Amino acid sequence: MIRECTDEDFEEIFTTINDAAMAYKGVIPEDRWHEPYMTKGELRAQIEDGVRFSCYVDNQEIIGVMGIQEKADVALIRHAYVRTKQRKKGIGTLLLQELIKDAKKPILIGTWKAAEWAIRFYEKHGFHLVEEEEKNRLLKKYWEIPDRQVETSVVLIDGKY
Repeated sequence: MIRECTDEDFEEIFTTINDAAMAYKGVIPEDRWHEPYMTKGELRAQIEDGVRFSCYVDNQEIIGVMGIQEKADVALIRHAYVRTKQRKKGIGTLLLQELIKDAKKPILIGTWKAAEWAIRFYEKHGFHLVEEEEKNRLLKKYWEIPDRQVETSVVLIDGKY
């Protein structure tokens, strides 16, 4: 079942993100990896900055989360994670479909350049990579990330942009 996350879900969101993010260890640049991948303070800051999380719940346990954040004339898909042992079951697809079904703005997604599985996932769902120059412009306009992360990331867009 998919539902909007509540304040009471904070610990499970935190746990889900950090479990799933282990897929990046040894894949993304070493200077971008840290444990935990997302601290509780960073997660709180993301929520306070307008990221609205939805969660996939199975047997009263959150096993997948994905956020969406309105930014001016676009919406950003943020922090899409499915617990390691629950991958390849369509949970990410269901979360993505739920978050974008009523979208009235173009959807942008940023992810690590080295996360080829994530890029393939979004391409399978109709998103496409933007060119390097456009990627840099979009990341600087809509995200607040360090220059090093801009260098090592990609942006995918839907057909509305």
